[in-house]
Amino acid sequence: MIETLQVILNEIKGVLSQVDEKELLDVMGAFDKDRRVFVDGEGRSGFSAKGFAMRLMHIGYTVFFVGETITPALREGDLFVAVSGSGKSANVCNDAKKAKDAGAELIAVTSKPNSPLASAADRVLVIPGTVKGDAGSARSSVQLLSSLFDQSLHITLDALCLLLSRRDHTANETATGAHW
Repeated sequence: MIETLQVILNEIKGVLSQVDEKELLDVMGAFDKDRRVFVDGEGRSGFSAKGFAMRLMHIGYTVFFVGETITPALREGDLFVAVSGSGKSANVCNDAKKAKDAGAELIAVTSKPNSPLASAADRVLVIPGTVKGDAGSARSSVQLLSSLFDQSLHITLDALCLLLSRRDHTANETATGAHW
C-alpha cells in the first residue's frame, strides 16, 4: 500500500478506536421510524451529513436535510442531528438552537465534547478527529483541515445506519428498493 494511504488509514483507525460505543448506542436509541429526522451540517462535514440523511432514507426513515428547498418546518418531537467538527459552526449552532426552541430532540455529532453545540445537545456523539482549528499538540493529523474528522464521521455514521438497519430488521434488498 502507498505509504501516504497507510498513514491516513492508521489515523482513521486511531479516531474510530476512540468513538464511545455507549454514545453510539445512546444516539441510536433516539431514532424511531415514526419520528421525522432533520440533519444539518456545513462544508465537507455537511456532505457526509447529507450522505447520512440519504442512507437513513434508504433504510426507511423520514428524513430531511436542513437548507434544502423541500425541507418542511420542524415540529415538536422531531429529531435534529447537528454535525459540526468544531461544535462552533455558526449556522449549525443557530439551527440547533432553533430546533431546540421548537421542541426537537438535539443530537450533536462533533469532535469537541466541550463545544457550544455539544453543551446544548440532549445526546452527543464525539468523533475525536482533528478539525481545521486545531493547532500545535491538538493537531494530531498530517492531513489538511478537517479531513480526519470528515473521514471518520462518514464511517461512524455509516456504522450507525448499519446498527439501525439491523435493529429495525431492514434488509439490504429493502434498502436497495428505496435507492434511486
